[in-house]
Amino acid sequence: MRPSLLISTALVSILAQPALAQEADYHTADDQEIVVTGALQVSRQDALSGVAVLRGENLTAAIRPSLGDTLAHTAGVSASSFGPSASRPVLRGLQGERVRVLSNGIGAIDVSNTSADHASAINPLLAQRIEVLRGPQSLQYGSSAIGGVVNVIDRRIPEQVPDEALHLGGMATYGSAANERSGGLSAEVPLGGGWVGHADASYLKTDDLRIGGYALTPALRAEALASSLLPFDPDADPEIDFAANAAVKGKLPNSASRTWTAGAGLAYIGEGGNIGLAYSRYDSTYGIPVRLATQVGQGQEGPRLKLRQDRIDARAEVETGGSVLQHIAFRFGYGNYSHFELEPDGAVGTSFYSKGIEARLELSQADRGGWQGASGAQFVMRDFNVVGEEAFLPRNDTQQLGLFTVQNYTVGPLKLEAGARYERTRATSKPLPGQPQFLDGGRQFNSLSGSLGAAYTLTPGWMLGLNLSSAERAPAAEELFANGPHAGTEAFEVGDPGLRKERARSAELILRGSGSDYNLEASAYYTWFRNFIYEARTGAIVDGLPEYQISQADARLYGFEVQGDAVLLRPGIWTIKADALADFVHSTITGYGPAPRIPALRVLGGLSASSPMFDLRGEVERVTGQSRVAPFETGIPGYTMVNAELVFRPWGKERPLSLTLSANNLFDVNARRHASFLKDYAPLAGRDIRLTARLEI
Repeated sequence: MRPSLLISTALVSILAQPALAQEADYHTADDQEIVVTGALQVSRQDALSGVAVLRGENLTAAIRPSLGDTLAHTAGVSASSFGPSASRPVLRGLQGERVRVLSNGIGAIDVSNTSADHASAINPLLAQRIEVLRGPQSLQYGSSAIGGVVNVIDRRIPEQVPDEALHLGGMATYGSAANERSGGLSAEVPLGGGWVGHADASYLKTDDLRIGGYALTPALRAEALASSLLPFDPDADPEIDFAANAAVKGKLPNSASRTWTAGAGLAYIGEGGNIGLAYSRYDSTYGIPVRLATQVGQGQEGPRLKLRQDRIDARAEVETGGSVLQHIAFRFGYGNYSHFELEPDGAVGTSFYSKGIEARLELSQADRGGWQGASGAQFVMRDFNVVGEEAFLPRNDTQQLGLFTVQNYTVGPLKLEAGARYERTRATSKPLPGQPQFLDGGRQFNSLSGSLGAAYTLTPGWMLGLNLSSAERAPAAEELFANGPHAGTEAFEVGDPGLRKERARSAELILRGSGSDYNLEASAYYTWFRNFIYEARTGAIVDGLPEYQISQADARLYGFEVQGDAVLLRPGIWTIKADALADFVHSTITGYGPAPRIPALRVLGGLSASSPMFDLRGEVERVTGQSRVAPFETGIPGYTMVNAELVFRPWGKERPLSLTLSANNLFDVNARRHASFLKDYAPLAGRDIRLTARLEI
């Protein structure tokens, strides 16, 4: 049966059902042990991949303006930290084209994967939960998820009928480090007959970020001071004051931002399934922290980006109740995205335009004697164009079709799982007159990925799992066709139209254990890359910018993640708990050296006390120095941050209001993430006192 006919049949089946959907209590917290990202929903305890879920008060305390910073305290996750607004998640040392960021299971349909200075058009402020998948499970979402998946889940298309006339959810935050003022509000209204309406809006405004010391590293400050003592050079930019650059401290220049979003959705929810549609607008203006010049002849730009996206999402699901096919799900997203790099006088320098669609069909099998599975198809299409003097890419389009299946079989304490994905990708460039014509034409890739896994329940609550996988990734259009200056990253980027498929073979060992008073999860992984695609600084200067060449070589990556918590005692109404996590990544590219921007070893420990009305928590995070650096890359010194938090629920846990007061980086440490392109110019936030109120009524 053709997919279009199957979808039509499913929709007719849904609409033919009487409106007998059960009403849902929106005030009841969702079950964090169920992982909804993936063709098959599984419990977190049974997942054969590294999994993290942020929800409820943990999500409220973690939310920051960017998705990367929101997840930065999650095991195995760092952040690209290209300023406070453009910060994407870094999973196990991988970022960009190897990490997929999703909104309710469909891609962000933006250009944040093309460059570190491009912010994601997904707003964590309205999220109900955020799930992070690392390992083979993530390949269900495409070869560009070879490093992992981050799925931001909201209620823009309702899945349940509220059991009240109007459900409201809202959050407001003030953060001192950037004078951050933000707020979000969402509402769901049952309209009768199984129909539910949704509306949401949010607003965020920040000033330049306060930092805990100098913007430049000590080495660059010394370089800038030395340049300020040189004799006058008539060819140098007279507007650059090197001594003033060396003295910049306390504030990160050009890091302010303003963002607003609005959305509306409508869904029909029946006993046999649901169908819904939503529209949203994302609008943001943010600054890229200035790379302060430290040498005569260097440029110094501080562009601001004006970003907007109009997006349409659709979802349809039907419970067939059959003995073979149990559930059919279809999701669709369309995005019309643009952003403009603004000069200091407000003029548009370079413009980025991207239109894309993504559609995903999943067919879930009924449980037959312990055997379950799901299969599906995914289609992605993107038309991308860069216009302006610094257009480093020709116009290009990408089409991708993927077919996948995931099957598992459970017998007693043993669970077996296998997955496979076939993907066909075509990337085509359309150079304009005057652009290098070797970029003309396109490339087509056929990729095949697969995984095998097994988990064994050692004793009740304890599971040991092993995963083996082989994955292939087609080069992205940016890696193939880039050829020009890029002001946002201050780099002259050169792609390679002759790139081959990237191949990765991985092994991962997982141990999970839990009891009434403890939880433990540990994983160790090793990946062998063939034709690993990376950006290598050549040492040449082109158009006044350092040249970066896209290259390929074999590579290896290994590391571990471990996290756990334990109840220490229960005095009266209080519960005293300790928790800790640690993660580490090591990566080497054959013939090149250490891979660039690999996060350093991190250890974080916390102590908390909770009661029905109050929660108290203190934590210490230690990040070691990173001295394993790529050619032309600098390292970072280690740092230690101390954070504290107080949560107050005036009417207890079962009532709708919570207030969170937190002090982050309490001792105002000047810290830098090695995963950041801007680590030498833009430290992390200094001391940040945050007050957040969350309300559900």
